[in-house]
Amino acid sequence: MNAKLDTPIRFLKGVGEKRGVLYGRLGISTINDLVHYYPRAYIDFSQPQAIASAPYDKPCAIVATVVAKTGEQRIRKGLSLFKVTVTDGVTDMIVTFFNAKYTVDALKSDTEYLFYGKVGGRLTRREMTAPMVLLYDASQSFLPVYPLTAGLSSKMIGANAAQALELIQDSIEDPLPDDIRRRYELCHSTFALCNIHQPSSENALETARKRLIFEELLILNFSMSSLRTGNKAETGAKMHDVPLNAFYAALPFSPTGAQARVIAECTADLCGKAPMNRLIQGDVGSGKTLVGAACAYFTLRNGCQSAMMAPTEILAEQHYRTLTALLSPVGVRIGLLTGSLTAAQKRAVKAELAAGEIDFIVGTHALLQDNVSFQRLGLVITDEQHRFGVAQRLTLSQKGSNPHVLVMSATPIPRTLALIIYGDLDVSVIDELPKGRQPIKTYIIDSAKRHRAYGFIKRHLDTGQQGYIVCPLVEQGEADLGLESATEYAQKLTEQDFRSYCVGVLHGKMKPADKDKVMRAFAAGEIQLLVSTTVIEVGVDVPNATVMLIENAERFGLSQLHQLRGRIGRGSNESSCILVSDRDIERLAVIKGTSDGFKISEEDLKLRGPGDFFGSRQHGLPQLKIADMLTDIKLLRLAQNACAELLSADPTLSQPAHALLREQVQKMIANANI
Repeated sequence: MNAKLDTPIRFLKGVGEKRGVLYGRLGISTINDLVHYYPRAYIDFSQPQAIASAPYDKPCAIVATVVAKTGEQRIRKGLSLFKVTVTDGVTDMIVTFFNAKYTVDALKSDTEYLFYGKVGGRLTRREMTAPMVLLYDASQSFLPVYPLTAGLSSKMIGANAAQALELIQDSIEDPLPDDIRRRYELCHSTFALCNIHQPSSENALETARKRLIFEELLILNFSMSSLRTGNKAETGAKMHDVPLNAFYAALPFSPTGAQARVIAECTADLCGKAPMNRLIQGDVGSGKTLVGAACAYFTLRNGCQSAMMAPTEILAEQHYRTLTALLSPVGVRIGLLTGSLTAAQKRAVKAELAAGEIDFIVGTHALLQDNVSFQRLGLVITDEQHRFGVAQRLTLSQKGSNPHVLVMSATPIPRTLALIIYGDLDVSVIDELPKGRQPIKTYIIDSAKRHRAYGFIKRHLDTGQQGYIVCPLVEQGEADLGLESATEYAQKLTEQDFRSYCVGVLHGKMKPADKDKVMRAFAAGEIQLLVSTTVIEVGVDVPNATVMLIENAERFGLSQLHQLRGRIGRGSNESSCILVSDRDIERLAVIKGTSDGFKISEEDLKLRGPGDFFGSRQHGLPQLKIADMLTDIKLLRLAQNACAELLSADPTLSQPAHALLREQVQKMIANANI
């Protein structure tokens, strides 16, 4: 790499130690970091407007000279107002500034300036308030807008980026091989970096974006491919095909076609030389647990043990009960290991597991402890992928000899993205719900109808059923004013509308034992109405819960609303979900119109983009600087093709021409901690 790129940012002219600390908050410590810190948007100055024809209430650029300035007017303590009259040669405009004495004093009458902001006033008296002001430069068409931190402006970052590029642009090395650039019609890295920060034209900006997005997606594909390659070592739990007739015969129902197909995909993997690494994606209630049970039965018939790790104790217990019902009739011995067992119970379970007297252990993080050992671990199953990272799967896998891994997730993700996000896993989809499932009726109401909705909930509670109310916040004053925390909300309900009912509260800041206690009370029917945050999103089946009200529904993503809605409709009674919102009704209508989680996730991605969809990078996906895996789907596919071509010719990127590319891949893997 060019040594200049490693120069600390503080050595750039005008940066220094103090501003260097501010840049550090943005993750920028070197010149290389700065030139790869891309603008999030651009202000388009390419077509300045005449004052007379400037649109109302829409930001625009106006080129004008100063005609007159008024003196400072003190409105109140700490607030000064300045008025400046400008003209474009035809029409005058009054420009108002607040607390901007330095800016106004610097304006000269013989100089053209570019004023950017919203134009208001009347046709005979146009006005602009607190605009951005720049010296007019006809060659500058776009002004970059950067993600900021307090103390840094886009103007500062842009100026420092320009200085950095001037320093290094003659010696920038391109990580993309020449043949890839030619084949995919991509510009050189130097052109891309210069024009992403200082676009010379709209076309130059698009050319730069295409190049940088392609490069980032190519490196992402290589990173995920390297994870897949790491999984090719032989498994110590070698298996052969065994019939599942006895397993299917013992079931109290017939599996769906999708379940049978996915079970066949899994058993084919289990018979391979390399360990299975498969993700089972299935909508809420699609029957993923049955697939896990079939794989555990298959594993036992091959003389190996299985382990399933769940994110919470109560969920582990639910799986234990479900799996016991499915597998004990065919001779599978099932054990449960959680933190709340007594010391003696834990010792007994661990001893049975080590002796091979338990065929299938279900547990929580307790399974990861050093003193948990297996006689012959053949299959590891994790439930709800986003609660367990690659590292935790690996810890459990190390208790066997490269065992098979099955991951079950109820968060539907479009297949193109799933292949990237779960780069170390093959993907199976259960796209069919079991017969007899009652659809959940979904309603959208405004806040004025909230008390009518309360009456609807009470009627359900009066018949012995249970309900949820979901709030988007936890702590008092945590976000926008006017929104109540779950605790405040529950308190108000207890004192007012639901004072005759047993109301419980559940939120993320509670201790695990307290959460568990509340959830058990709700599952046992002791709590009639549970006020909760999204901690119930990945939750326990309570078949008696038939009604849910979600407050401020506009604050949730569609996929998250779908997951929450999946907490009801688990029994034989008809269930209803009520979304309360005074805005964003068109987006929420998607949830009302379908119960297909994959369709909902597609819409969610279209409306919010992957950053919001995946939340706090819960899937371990490397953070992308410029690419958007949904809007850049064509470039994603081209990058996937290029990755396949390069890997077929140079599987380890060891050729000299690929050295810089290999370096970028290693850096992405290290930064993402994957």
